[in-house]
Amino acid sequence: MIDFRIGHGYDVHRLCEHRKLILGGVDIPYTCGLLGHSDADVLVHAVMDAMLGALALGDIGQHFPDTDEKYGGADSMKLLGRVAEICRESGYVIGNIDATIIAQSPKLAPYIGQMRINISEVCGCDVSQISVKATTEEKLGFTGEKLGISAHAVALMESIL
Repeated sequence: MIDFRIGHGYDVHRLCEHRKLILGGVDIPYTCGLLGHSDADVLVHAVMDAMLGALALGDIGQHFPDTDEKYGGADSMKLLGRVAEICRESGYVIGNIDATIIAQSPKLAPYIGQMRINISEVCGCDVSQISVKATTEEKLGFTGEKLGISAHAVALMESIL
């Protein structure tokens, strides 16, 4: 019998000057970047929380606390690789991931294909199992006012045992 588990992840980071904007492991040219202890890749953070949540393994704050200096400026794609490893050790792999980035700007459509490839390669799955979308907030709320970027992700994890 195949066992499936579903998890949801959400993350948000404030936009600020003098930081790179990195989403899905892609360095996106923009006037601001996201503020955070790591590289603040809000998309990857939501994906990791969805994967961990599906298996009741806590969240990224428990696994990679911002109080630990070794995670200062960390590459979120490397942390994602570790999360995928934790999931495999627990007997699960990705069935599929569906994620949405919420940002008024910049326009993200040109970068989504590479984000999907990056996530699939790090997680060891086919790119067809990774969906990334982007939307605006029609100028409403903190994302609409260009104060931050958020992301939601849902992960279906499949037992390999």
